[in-house]
Amino acid sequence: MSAYIAPLSDMRFLLHELIGLDEIAQLPGFEEATPDLVDAVLDEAGKFAGDVLAPLNKPGDTQGCRFANHAVTTPDGFPQAYRRFIDGGWTMLACDPAHGGQGLPAVVATPVEEMWHAANMGFALCQMLTRGAIEAIHLCGSEELKQRYLTKMVSGEWTGTMNLTEPQAGSDLSAVRTRAVPEGDHHRLFGSKIFITYGEHDFTENIIHLVLARTQDAPEGVKGLSLFVVPKFMVNPDGSLGDRNDVYCVSLEHKLGIHASPTAMLAFGDNGGAAGYLVGEENRGLQYMFIMMNAARFSVGLQGVAIADRAYQDALSYAKERVQGTEAGVRGGDKVPIIHHQDVRRMLMSMKAQVEAMRALAYFTAASLDKATHHPDAEERARHQAFADLMIPVVKGWSTEASIDVASTGIQIQGGMGYVEETGAAQYWRDARITTIYEGTTGIQANDLVGRKIAREKGATAKAVIAAMKATDRRLAEVSGADFSAIRSALSDGVKALDEATGWIVDTYPSDVKAVSAGAVPFLKLFGIVAGGWQMAHAALVAQAKLGMGDGGDQSFYQAKISTARFYADHILSQAPGLRHAVVRGAAGVMALEEDQF
Repeated sequence: MSAYIAPLSDMRFLLHELIGLDEIAQLPGFEEATPDLVDAVLDEAGKFAGDVLAPLNKPGDTQGCRFANHAVTTPDGFPQAYRRFIDGGWTMLACDPAHGGQGLPAVVATPVEEMWHAANMGFALCQMLTRGAIEAIHLCGSEELKQRYLTKMVSGEWTGTMNLTEPQAGSDLSAVRTRAVPEGDHHRLFGSKIFITYGEHDFTENIIHLVLARTQDAPEGVKGLSLFVVPKFMVNPDGSLGDRNDVYCVSLEHKLGIHASPTAMLAFGDNGGAAGYLVGEENRGLQYMFIMMNAARFSVGLQGVAIADRAYQDALSYAKERVQGTEAGVRGGDKVPIIHHQDVRRMLMSMKAQVEAMRALAYFTAASLDKATHHPDAEERARHQAFADLMIPVVKGWSTEASIDVASTGIQIQGGMGYVEETGAAQYWRDARITTIYEGTTGIQANDLVGRKIAREKGATAKAVIAAMKATDRRLAEVSGADFSAIRSALSDGVKALDEATGWIVDTYPSDVKAVSAGAVPFLKLFGIVAGGWQMAHAALVAQAKLGMGDGGDQSFYQAKISTARFYADHILSQAPGLRHAVVRGAAGVMALEEDQF
């Protein structure tokens, strides 16, 4: 397993040259996000990720978490690293200054979070869920709840979780049975929750659980769910900790990957009921929980980017060091590192191109999240929120699915050594594998995309994005050369395929939702590949402009951007027409067999 080196050059290129951080910094509340400050934050985050978190990644995977007497012990070194993490102020980065946060833009916090997940995803999951819990309480909780919990959650002194599913429910939250019985100024909760990330750990003295439950006489289904704050330890009026609440970890899951992250089953109310405090109004819990879920879905998409990049770095390091065979067409030549072999080059370029496309799309979406919350014009806020809402299932579903392929390719490059656990390459695949499942499977993301995000608004936002893609195509037409001709040709074909598939969904959904659902996942992949190609084309145009200036920084970096965009166009974006066919024509095959014919 090679050392982790944060890809700061690409991160800075995206922030400063592709997205335009200077524009974000002009939004009200973001004035302190100057280039110098942001670069300093990225530098320090890169050092912490590489020097503190990455060395714990493989030992944490090997050792895993231990459970005894309702308590969880995380791998050696993890609690100490967490203490250094909060001492460095990393939990506060994008949080509201009203509760002690630094108030930096999401587009700045995004590359920092990518570094945490790339260096040590098992460690980073704790903060990911805490941030979602903070957001839900901040936006939906009473002033009393905010005052009681947020300052210490923002500082990292306490962590947070989200508790949705139960043994009988899975992804069907309408089947949630956890009960909430009123008692004075709070409720008593009775039930159990499964798959709770960092539901119990030894990082902090308190854990703040956000829990979906049903109050008495609540309607059936998801409309009867309410959201509650359930602390591990009760909090006294002066902020000190009181008695242990009636919520306990009863087991840990034994998982394929992310062994360093404790995934708990929690029991509520075995000894009289767990005290819980209602967030917002009764029966609106799922609406509030979606705040956490959307934040988590974006972050899981970012995990896909991060783990794919870590797998790429590891495979690249191996390919440069592993000497085997001679170069094709060279008779009697010396043995060479395998990076000289064409198929290894193809695999490395596939990894690199997909990572860069996924990263660009994620950062571009984060910039829209900033504009959706801080732009002074209401119409612009609404437009950017609609774009972010459309892209979050794409970022989550496409990036995570691609990360599995990228990590698998990394194993392939390392051959037999990649198959051996001791080298570390297999861990990236194992860790990536869950990302397409938790926080909503790829199928759930795809059906959300085609139903709630496209059919419901008759494709309005998707068509606006496609129009922006076509504008990039027109810019490509103004640049000469074989690389840009190839990029433009593939992007044009890809946008055409996406446009036709989107139109088919809008037309077909009202009369044949099953046909649309049958092609939802191929459509999500189509959208991701084309959107990624759009960003790669944009990056190539920026790089070409810099090369034309003659003094535009690292000329080799900019040329590599163009070459990588060309590879993406020829090898990845070229898949779009086939995916369009699967979306529009594939339903008949999906539904052809009777159940007893399988």
